[in-house]
Amino acid sequence: MIHTIRWTDDGVVMIDQTRLPVDETYVTCKTYEDVARAIKTMVIRGAPAIGVAAAMGIAIGVQKAADIHAEFDTICETLRVTRPTAVNLFWAIERMKKLYAGLKHEPADVIRAAMIAEAKLVLEQDIAINEALGKHGAELVPDGKTVLTHCNAGALATGGYGTALGVIRAAVAAGKNIDVFADETRPFLQGSRLTVWELQHDHIPTTLITDNMAGHFLKSGRIGCVIVGADRIAANGDVANKIGTYSVAVLAKENNIPFYVAAPLSTLDLSIESGDQIPIEERAEIEVTHYAGAPVAPRGTPAKHPAFDVTPNRYVSAIITEKGVSRAPYLESLRILG
Repeated sequence: MIHTIRWTDDGVVMIDQTRLPVDETYVTCKTYEDVARAIKTMVIRGAPAIGVAAAMGIAIGVQKAADIHAEFDTICETLRVTRPTAVNLFWAIERMKKLYAGLKHEPADVIRAAMIAEAKLVLEQDIAINEALGKHGAELVPDGKTVLTHCNAGALATGGYGTALGVIRAAVAAGKNIDVFADETRPFLQGSRLTVWELQHDHIPTTLITDNMAGHFLKSGRIGCVIVGADRIAANGDVANKIGTYSVAVLAKENNIPFYVAAPLSTLDLSIESGDQIPIEERAEIEVTHYAGAPVAPRGTPAKHPAFDVTPNRYVSAIITEKGVSRAPYLESLRILG
């Protein structure tokens, strides 16, 4: 099993996803500022994993605080502003805030112990949720076909097991004969660097394709379904996921191929009506104009890097959660599950 993140006596240990697949190295975050920096620089990424990291960041911040009550809001705010799109980040912070509110009048050692226990529980529950989600989704995967996925929604994007890749893992465990096509996922290459690395670890046959090959293969008849993760899902079923997801969804619909989204209920944001209200993170131009420090465009070229796009619900065949599979109309089905 890939250990994306874990709590230790020395600090919050997480695999450095910026170094994969060349180096499998781990970093130890000894302060909440270290955790915030790791989230912001994508040492750890993926909505559920960010949520776990935030919970552990608050826990470690409370351990180090000389005055918990004076410092708690600063700890939470430092983590809150790291990345704007993944709602699991805010869900985890609110969960830890709620726990703290009920413990305000307890001794400091009681608060510290409770925060550690809660952060560990967030991780344990995330893994269990992904395994349950995987079993629900495995039933939708056609036997003897190829699954196309975009970005990385595996163990590395969660506490363990994965959402989209959790469905794939569960389908393989159920005896289905499938293989995977992984989009490279420009410009950060989460597909080529992370998804392929993960699936090779599990000995699941995986072929890497560039993002602009997706249409060709979706038309070929080889692809049985598309499965992706999500960073935020609006009440109407609009889905924010890694940039390029929308294009894949449109191509899947054009070719009559099911497009599935796998995400825990913590990724639902029922407070917003549609994807138009989802904030989209804009990352640095250099991530588009350079790769691994080397330029891939002329000096001074303007570039844009929205890290996510929103796929309208009309392109989503189903949303797979730990409580079951939701289908349109999503305004009704998601509220029932959520």
